Amino acid sequence: MKIVKVSGDVTIKRTVDGGTEAQRETVKEIIANVRSNGDDALKAYTEKFDSVMLEALQVEQEEIKEAYQHVDSKLVEIIKEAAANIRSYHEKQLRPSWLTTEENGTILGQKVTPLDSVGVYVPGGTAAYPSSVLMNVIPAKVAGVKRIVMVSPPGEDGSIPAGVLVAADLAGVKEIYKVGGAQAIAALAYGTKTIAPVDKITGPGNIYVALAKREVFGDVDIDMIAGPSEIAVLADDTAKADEVAADLLSQAEHDVRASSVLVTPSMALAEAVQREVEAQCAALPRREIAEQSIRDFGAIYVAANMEEAVETVNQLAPEHLEIMTANGMELLGKIRHAGAIFIGRYSSEPVGDYFAGPNHVLPTNGTARFSSPLSVDDFQKKSSIISYSEQALRNNGSKIAEFARLEGLEAHARAVESRLKKQ
Repeated sequence: MKIVKVSGDVTIKRTVDGGTEAQRETVKEIIANVRSNGDDALKAYTEKFDSVMLEALQVEQEEIKEAYQHVDSKLVEIIKEAAANIRSYHEKQLRPSWLTTEENGTILGQKVTPLDSVGVYVPGGTAAYPSSVLMNVIPAKVAGVKRIVMVSPPGEDGSIPAGVLVAADLAGVKEIYKVGGAQAIAALAYGTKTIAPVDKITGPGNIYVALAKREVFGDVDIDMIAGPSEIAVLADDTAKADEVAADLLSQAEHDVRASSVLVTPSMALAEAVQREVEAQCAALPRREIAEQSIRDFGAIYVAANMEEAVETVNQLAPEHLEIMTANGMELLGKIRHAGAIFIGRYSSEPVGDYFAGPNHVLPTNGTARFSSPLSVDDFQKKSSIISYSEQALRNNGSKIAEFARLEGLEAHARAVESRLKKQ
């Protein structure tokens, strides 16, 4: 990792991937085909991209029961405990509807309503992601969403990984379909004979999934367009170099485009972490991925002092921020921009990825400046409630009409005045 002294504005070297023109055109063609040919298009794409010919798209209950036979009972209990932690955390995010009544009889308020239906995309390929299932499904369940649909690409044997099916079952998913890629996003957005459309789509995926989500946004809602994973570690000379290095590599092994950054006022720590990253990376099973990530998108920034280090972190606005300093809680109030904040030596980022309870679907590419983690709020909508009393309209009607005429909207003004004339 390169060691760089902080000077002026600092940004993570990122890849904001809007795809190539060819990729965007491919996604548009897939979406159009699914809209026209429905299930037939889904099966054809599954054969083409996933090398499996399916007779039925929906996962049957027998397949879910069988999945439990392939997951160690200890792991099932761990998934259950993680699910309970995630549920408990998100239940605290619930917002009630509310009404206020004023002395003149006016009633104002807000009605909170869960979305009718949500689609959750779970990536497939070389890895299985039960944690992604829990993090997307549980907030929706807590919000009160009645219909939650999960899609995931099948393997060459025509099945979805057992761990993913077990997690989905434990989270309460009743509809699961063996379909992935842009075609799955199209099916969720517009529906087919087998898959009814949903109102919102969440969950990560490859570039084709991301482009498809961008394409269907507006016809349905989406969570975000997620970029490669990021971590920034804010540390002083009390931090352990081997632990900091291990945490940086925990993100680097995700993706060759993942970004791992250390920000510190300690040159001694910077040099020690640099050595540790090189040594630990050499022993990783995903060494090639981690090495390229660290080489292309990793950095160690050395600040003049902790104040400058904190400001550097705020400029980076990282997806994950670890604070590994002697006074982590004291620094918390100074952090303005971060998706998730992990404080202290024992709060390594994977604690949040899998088990603690907060959501691991986080804003990337610096969007923590204005975005938040996936939450219960993402699966609910709010309606304003206005019930004006006669007295309130008489008190304020002329002001409202005058405001309408300021904007040149005479009919607006007359709609109010027509009521003021009546006794």
